[in-house]
Formats: sequence, structure tokens, C-alpha cells
Amino acid sequence: MSASESTSTATAHQVLVLGAGYAGMAAAVQLAARAKRHESVQVTVVNAHERFTERMRLHMTATARRPAELSVPELLQGTGVRFLRGWVTAVDAEAKTVRIDDDRVLHYDTLVYGLGSVADTSAVPGAEEHAYTLSSVQDAELLADRLARLDTGTVVVAGSGLTGIESAAEIAERYPRLRVELLGRQEPGTAMNRRARAYLRAALDRLGVRVRTGVEIVKVLPDAVELAGGETIAADAVLWTSGTRVAPLAAAAGLAVDEHGRILTDAALRSVSHPDVYAVGDAAAVRQSYGVMHGTCQGGMPTGVHAALSIDRMLRGRQPKPFRFGYYHTPVSLGRGDAVVQFTRPDGSPRRICLTAGMAVRYKETVTASPWPTYGRMKKMPASGAFWPRGGRFTRVRGTK
Repeated sequence: MSASESTSTATAHQVLVLGAGYAGMAAAVQLAARAKRHESVQVTVVNAHERFTERMRLHMTATARRPAELSVPELLQGTGVRFLRGWVTAVDAEAKTVRIDDDRVLHYDTLVYGLGSVADTSAVPGAEEHAYTLSSVQDAELLADRLARLDTGTVVVAGSGLTGIESAAEIAERYPRLRVELLGRQEPGTAMNRRARAYLRAALDRLGVRVRTGVEIVKVLPDAVELAGGETIAADAVLWTSGTRVAPLAAAAGLAVDEHGRILTDAALRSVSHPDVYAVGDAAAVRQSYGVMHGTCQGGMPTGVHAALSIDRMLRGRQPKPFRFGYYHTPVSLGRGDAVVQFTRPDGSPRRICLTAGMAVRYKETVTASPWPTYGRMKKMPASGAFWPRGGRFTRVRGTK
């Protein structure tokens, strides 16, 4: 780096983006495209790996299906964004610094916190030690290796939410020699309409997935799970998909967080305690009039884009606008050749319309594959990323437009 470049970097407004997931990447790419009008802005992305993790495909990775290799540094080429590979080990919100790998300290003027979530294995004894998760590509590959080495046996999928459903279906289809048990408190697809829910259940039955609802796992053993009431189910592998948690870094930094450790935000996605920090994706407790948003790609990417828009407006001396988002679908894959898509109202409640079978498969794949080309388009046309359902009356707050 030349002396002039060093001076420029030192005097530039430093925007630090932690995490290159769906939301973090949306924030970085969108802000970089808009920051070209601000000569004194430097955007830096910090992520533990150079490879972009397609979390929507991790249930496929767990069955030894290899998705495309997507490189974060390659996507950021030509944007002016710096990429640093490393683990975030501490944030000091008062000093405005972030420690990387315990041996590097970065200063920021504005922070975008998008470190996301992982499977919550802390609430049930033995889950941390004995259960597999889909928190990362490496975790999914560990499960893939275990499944490939099983000639026969039982795989218990803990959690009947969307991740559990997709994982159970994928494993049952890929390894018909294995017995797959899907255990959860609620019926799979409980938030779907009757038709979609019935289709989903029929697909699981066809694949041989044994579904048990109204059950709670209270302990994970090396070769079994124990249910409330004392029943034990033998298991050669346990996949834990029941709940998520975020890293304690935000709380340790003194940022205001909710009971799940997510950063509490104002309407513009700024931390309510430290307005120079923006929270996006799973790391943020973003409240809409229908409640706190749940972590999905469809909501995560808009939070990243909106954070970038808010920062851009602040740099231009303008006030950011409130964030509004309404859900519009729930796509669920049921193996490689089947799927169901439930269209929703902005608050997430089911509409009458749903897709099934081949049409749903094509729709789901389009959705799953869309983030990467969306980032590419935003590099050239940043406004292309700023379109998402605002939610209409479901998200409108009295006194705002």
C-alpha cells in the first residue's frame, strides 16, 4: 500500500461488516455499489471462511451432494471492498474496535453486525457432544461422512421445523436403507394450510420417514435419545435442528440484546443502545407490527440491503427510513424430486395458494439459487436489490409512510 493510499484509508469512514452470510453479503455489496459516490468510505468484510455458505443447501451437503463452490473474495472483486478472513473473537462497542483471531484489532466508524446463528445444542444435555448439526459446511460434511458409513440403522432428526423436514426427507431419499425418525413438538408444516400440510405429510410417508409429534427430547446419548417420560429411541446418528442461538459477542460488547442474544434494533436497523452499529439477519431482533422477524434468507437479505441504504443516507446527511418487510412464501424441498411451496400473508400466516410437485421443485430451486446472481446484479445496479414486499397494512406503523 502506498503512502497516499494509507493516508486515504486512515481518514476514510470505516464501515466494517462482520459475517458474509446472506445478510452480510447483501449489506457489503449494496453499500460498496453506493459508496462509489463517497470517496472517503472504506468497506471491509470479515468472515471466517472465503467460501460462501449456502445455508439453504446444507441439508443437501449432509447427504454428500456437493453444491457449487462460491467464493466471497471473487464476488467482491471490483467493488473496492476489502475482505479479511478470520474469526471475530471480541467487539468493543465503546472503543469501536473488533478483535480478529485474538491478534488483530480493527477500528470502525460504522459496524454492520451479521454473524448469524447456529443450532442451539446448549439446552439439552448431550446434544453438544453427540448430535450433528447443519450450522456450517464442515458440520454438514461430518454428518455426510457418518451417513455414508452406515449400512443400516436409525437416524433421528430432532426438530419438526423446516430444516428438520427438509433434512429428514433428503436423508430418507438418499439412503433408503436407513430408518429416519422425525421427532418434534409440533406437526410438520403446522403453519401451512390444510392442503399443503397434507401434501407434505404424504411425501414424508412416501419416503418412509416416521414422524412423531408431541414429543420432547430431554437427553442425547451416544447411541440414543431420551424423551420426556423416560422412553429411549436408539439412534446411530442424531441431527439437531431444534432451535438456534447467536454468539454471545454482542451481549459481551454491551449492546442491548433480547433474551436470545439478538441485537435490539430501531426502525432503521440500528442498535438501540449503540446507533453506530447496524444488526442484520439472524443476529438482529427486528420488530415489525406482526412481531419479531424470524431468521430466513427471504428476510435476511432485505435487512442487509436496508442497512446499507440507511448508512448511505446517513453519509449524505439524511435520516434513514424505517425498515418494513412482509413474508411472501415458505418453500420446502422434500428430496430432489418433490417440494411444497406455501404462499403467505405478510405476517407469515398461510394463504389459500400453494404449489406442489414439479412446479414447487422448480420454484424452490429458483429461490435457493437466487442470492448469488442477486449480489452480482447489485454490483452493477444497486437499486435492483432494493425491491422486496414491504408488507402493506401488516407492517405500516401509524404516523409513518
